[in-house]
Amino acid sequence: MMMKFFRLIFKRETLAPVAAMTFASAVCLAVVIARIAWTGKIRYSFLAWNLFLAWLPLVFALLARENYREGEKPGWRFIGFSAAWLLFFPNAPYIFTDLIHLTNRYSAHFWVDLAVILSCAFTGLVLGFVSLYLMHSVVTRMLGRAAGWLFVAGAAGLGSFGIYLGRFLRFNSWDIVAKPGKLYDGISSVATGQFAHQGHFAFLALFATFIFIAYVMLYALTHLPTAAQMRTTAYDETQSPTPA
Repeated sequence: MMMKFFRLIFKRETLAPVAAMTFASAVCLAVVIARIAWTGKIRYSFLAWNLFLAWLPLVFALLARENYREGEKPGWRFIGFSAAWLLFFPNAPYIFTDLIHLTNRYSAHFWVDLAVILSCAFTGLVLGFVSLYLMHSVVTRMLGRAAGWLFVAGAAGLGSFGIYLGRFLRFNSWDIVAKPGKLYDGISSVATGQFAHQGHFAFLALFATFIFIAYVMLYALTHLPTAAQMRTTAYDETQSPTPA
């Protein structure tokens, strides 16, 4: 089973991004460990756990794509892995909110800590975007291009809401099973505005916008022509007949 899982992770079409994310995560862990060894404090050790959680959406997206069969009705495995992906997706961009720890008190290592958090946050964000790209491609094949982008917008909104629940109400992704009653009360309080205020709703809108815009830019970068494609295009242009 473990060998099958690793074959899934390192398939040819996903080998490059997964290898890059593995390398980036290893570097981030090394930086966190170096920071602990340098200062003698484990204050930012939670970044390692948050980075692990950021990997889960990618794992579930790969499993969902593996269980999708074009032209067939989605099976329960695909639906289950897709639901798990959506549940854990907010953990990827969530690390950016860990910047709040820099505002609690002045630290002589402020710039070092900023670089450490940003390194982990950027790695987590890209992990989330790779998983979103996989799910986006599946939805596009199932329902079309317009539905695919509506899915991305919805995922950005729900991801922002999940980050809100984690940062402000202190819920975790697994609380949907561990504490369903408290989670329901928390969501209800947000819906009724009992414990929220204008700044929190601004956070929801702006963070959703940030996720969507950042994904669009990454999507555009992945569709730049390669050097080989540019050479092929240039060759075709030189070989095209000259009009009389």
